[in-house]
Amino acid sequence: MTSNDLTCQELVELITDYLEAALPDGERVRIEAHLAGCTGCRNYLAQMQQTIHTLGKLPEESIPDSVRDELLTLFRSWKQE
Repeated sequence: MTSNDLTCQELVELITDYLEAALPDGERVRIEAHLAGCTGCRNYLAQMQQTIHTLGKLPEESIPDSVRDELLTLFRSWKQE
């Protein structure tokens, strides 16, 4: 492993930005190189894509306001850590 290699933990931390095409080219290339050689991370990426696809079908109105607010609070605090 070279100093430019991406670890699985780093990939997990960057996957949202990767899926949103919000990474600099160099980081995207590092992720794609890691994915090429890591079955576990390819599976994780596929799971994330399936989750996004499935949740995208839920109408926002089906989520109670209290649950939506709690999820948003948890997500925002997690991203700050």
